[in-house]
Amino acid sequence: MKRKGRKKDHKNTKKQEKENHYADIDPENQNFLLDSSVGKKKYETQYHPGTTSFGMSVFNLSNAIVGSGILGLSYAMANTGIALFVILLLFVSIVSLYSVHLLLKTANEGGSLLYEQLGMKAFGMAGKLAASGSITMQNIGAMSSYLFIVKYELPLVIKTFMNIEETTGEWYLNGDYLVLLVSVILILPLSLLKNLGYLGYTSGFSLLCMVFFLIVVIWKMFQIPCPMDSDVMNMTLINATLAPLLNENISSDDMCKPKYFIFNSQTVYAVPILTFSFVCHPAILPIYEELKGRSRKRMMNVSYVSFFAMFLMYLLAALFGYLTFYGNVEPELLHTYSAYLGADVLLLIVRLAVLMAVTLTVPVVIFPIRSSITQLLWAGKEFRWWRHCSITVALLTFTNVLVIFVPTIRDIFGFIGASAAAMLIFILPSAFYIKLVKKEPMKSVQKIGAAFFFLSGIIVMTGCMTLIILDWTQNVASDGH
Repeated sequence: MKRKGRKKDHKNTKKQEKENHYADIDPENQNFLLDSSVGKKKYETQYHPGTTSFGMSVFNLSNAIVGSGILGLSYAMANTGIALFVILLLFVSIVSLYSVHLLLKTANEGGSLLYEQLGMKAFGMAGKLAASGSITMQNIGAMSSYLFIVKYELPLVIKTFMNIEETTGEWYLNGDYLVLLVSVILILPLSLLKNLGYLGYTSGFSLLCMVFFLIVVIWKMFQIPCPMDSDVMNMTLINATLAPLLNENISSDDMCKPKYFIFNSQTVYAVPILTFSFVCHPAILPIYEELKGRSRKRMMNVSYVSFFAMFLMYLLAALFGYLTFYGNVEPELLHTYSAYLGADVLLLIVRLAVLMAVTLTVPVVIFPIRSSITQLLWAGKEFRWWRHCSITVALLTFTNVLVIFVPTIRDIFGFIGASAAAMLIFILPSAFYIKLVKKEPMKSVQKIGAAFFFLSGIIVMTGCMTLIILDWTQNVASDGH
């Protein structure tokens, strides 16, 4: 009896200690943190404050935001103009921050730090499938964009090292073969590891590579003259054929004047490219869980700093890339430099750094997709190597098929940005908020705002998808494929 009494007293003491930990936390967060431990193992249910500092959380969130999308931003600006691009960039960054606010508030009310679990609580299995499917699509899009960079850049690196000027059909200069080789020799063995281990640090290396890329883009803008040699030749041909008919000369200076508003068939890709570039929402809740002095206000401050830093980085990369090549920007900016700089040492270093970063990041991206598929189909089952290997091989095979048969990286940015990214930024956070936040009536300003946000997401997704599909069907040869 005494032993039982001691155990009971020990439990009460632990309970009081746990409640004292929550004393300084607002009631909303307190309820959430207490409820969030339900269903976890015993050692996980003990309240532990986050250990990650504010600065490191900003760094982690910036890592989650920045990615291959930065390579497509100059192309977006070239097809919208500077002023329209800045408006769209500001719009997407603001709505992304608003969706982070909705997501954090929903997590507090719903009592879960897992995106898929919030979907389950809100709409049952349909909500879980929607969240899991969107995250999987977004990650497959990210993997595809990384492998596209390998497909574009590795042949150029090999040509530079081997001092080859003209390609004569060698297999080792074919991007499709190189993607398959890199996938089998490097990516597959790393992806088959049971734990992430050191691969988790590659996101930091990726961010440093993108910062280095931005510095080179700014530097090269002052080195590459406008108009370029090929532009002069094109303008000479146009003048020779059209000038007699129009009784006027077309000046090459017009090609070097920035445009502020542009509308053409490729303008529709701007919003999906931007939404693709700002998706970080699956990482928000894990970063929030690890934040020291955890509160919703503190996490929103982390988001403000991260999003502002990425806004500046994206704007500078897009602007200086556009002011270097104007209307000649390709969907992948790094590839555009090869036509004008050839074997440039600094550009070669950037290429190698970006290639290393994306090759090491692909296995990191595979881990959450594989985990999500395992949870959906084999929840609660013991780990099996055959299952682990089968899912990995299937994911890599599917992604390689996409990269080989989809003509340009623009199509990946466009399709994933219009579908999965729109779901993760607009539709799911607002739908979960409306369903799970019970203390606010449907007629409240917050719920009406969330409903409007949800409808905006539907309009953005359906509108962009429709226009992209129309562009695919009507402008098949617009990109040279």
